[in-house]
Amino acid sequence: MSKKRGLSLEEKREQMLQIFYESQDFYLLKELEKMGPKKGVISQSVKDVVQSLVDDDLVLKDKIGTSVYFWSLPSCAGNQLRNTSNKLESDLSNSKKHYIELVEQRDSLKRGREDTEEREAALEELKAVELHHKKLKEELAAYADSDPAALEAMKDAIDVAHAAANRWTDNIFTLQQWCSTTFPQAKEQLEHMYREVGITEYFEYLQ
Repeated sequence: MSKKRGLSLEEKREQMLQIFYESQDFYLLKELEKMGPKKGVISQSVKDVVQSLVDDDLVLKDKIGTSVYFWSLPSCAGNQLRNTSNKLESDLSNSKKHYIELVEQRDSLKRGREDTEEREAALEELKAVELHHKKLKEELAAYADSDPAALEAMKDAIDVAHAAANRWTDNIFTLQQWCSTTFPQAKEQLEHMYREVGITEYFEYLQ
């Protein structure tokens, strides 16, 4: 013959509540510990079960003199359910409000991430300047032994290209700072966008 299954915590709570509901009386803990076994709740578990009911506002307790009394009425459960319902409704309302705020924030971030003509032009010019700078360095190496005047002209051209590259690099850093300051909540999205267009930790001024 299989051993009888013990009551779960929820079943014990229900049984202890029945003691209060059936009598609608006040009890000391020691009285409940004697009555618990009649409902299938061993006396050693009564204290913890009753305390869990108190924590959930299903059972009330108060100290009268030197004794602590416990009681509960069916209306207590109704009040507790109403309170829970009100809290859930409040949480739902707050969640809906937060959702609307997130949608608005998402739309705002989308607007902030749109590519502007100025930004695209800056990136294109930067790429062109970097390419030109690379070609000039190659030419400089090829004509290292040529006319000093031509060499000097090349050096001047390199200086101009170098300054232009750093100027546009500075413009990009300025634009990047503006985006980070204006949209601090979009830090991760902005960093992802920077990486996509090649602005990584290696993006730096030309030395």
